[in-house]
Amino acid sequence: METVAKPWPALWALVLGFFMILVDSTIVSVANPKIMEGLNTDINSVIWVTSAYLLAYAVPLLVTGRMGDKYGPKNLYLVGLGVFTLASLWCGLSGSIGMLILARAVQGLGAALMTPQTMAVITRIFAPDKRGPAMGLWGATAGVAMLVGPILGGVLVDGLGWEWIFFVNVPVGV
Repeated sequence: METVAKPWPALWALVLGFFMILVDSTIVSVANPKIMEGLNTDINSVIWVTSAYLLAYAVPLLVTGRMGDKYGPKNLYLVGLGVFTLASLWCGLSGSIGMLILARAVQGLGAALMTPQTMAVITRIFAPDKRGPAMGLWGATAGVAMLVGPILGGVLVDGLGWEWIFFVNVPVGV
């Protein structure tokens, strides 16, 4: 076990990435009408924008958690963050519904690489008696992200366009 003298800065970086992942699972639903209009598609196709992300995110979680054990959680987190960030850019630049669905699946895979690593890193860098507050912050982040996603989505879609629900991830990921 490798506890760190000052683990809180690392935790804030992990929590920011985790926040971004969870916001992305809820932000798209408010943009569906504008995506349908912008990409000239129907509701059945637009539902796959969210479904592809959630499937690519949830299905590989056990495998990506194990990969973190094998290759190191920091390494996998950083790879996942890179994939997620680039896929976010790809989503925003998509000119067709098929391209957007594919980009969202890649984005979900990036999220799947990141998520299990957050808890693994917390257990490695915090002493056992200090993990409670760290896990509390991690859990609170999940709750806040689920509330912020639809609100932020509405603001971005109304103010800048549906593409910005994806572009907003790029500076955060970088």
